[in-house]
Amino acid sequence: MHFVLIYLAVAVPFIAVDMVWLGLMVERLYRPAIGEILRVEPNIWPAVVFYLLYPLGLIGFAVVPAHREASPARALLLGLLFGCFTYATYDLTNHATLRNWTTVLTVADICWGSFLAAGSAYCGYLVASRVLGAG
Repeated sequence: MHFVLIYLAVAVPFIAVDMVWLGLMVERLYRPAIGEILRVEPNIWPAVVFYLLYPLGLIGFAVVPAHREASPARALLLGLLFGCFTYATYDLTNHATLRNWTTVLTVADICWGSFLAAGSAYCGYLVASRVLGAG
């Protein structure tokens, strides 16, 4: 049961805040840059798989190590790094291979993913500290 609570503490803010970001930024940032290759309606199943898996990565690479060290700063730093590396993989690959992918889009999305992951890892750390006690 503890794992479910920690998972939800990471997944819920990650998904909720990302939905707000996407709702605000699709028309302002993504569609102007990538235009016609952006779907009108997203293919839901790959998105579901992403939103189910990504929190597991944050737990394994940020929340658990930070909890072992009893360090909220470590949760933020490791979450930030995890977000930076994972979003950079996506964005830099797109920047290298997609004609319309821009530097502005790359930088904005990497920054977004880094801060989103950091905040979500921190939320998971807070719940882990509460339900599991000190690391």
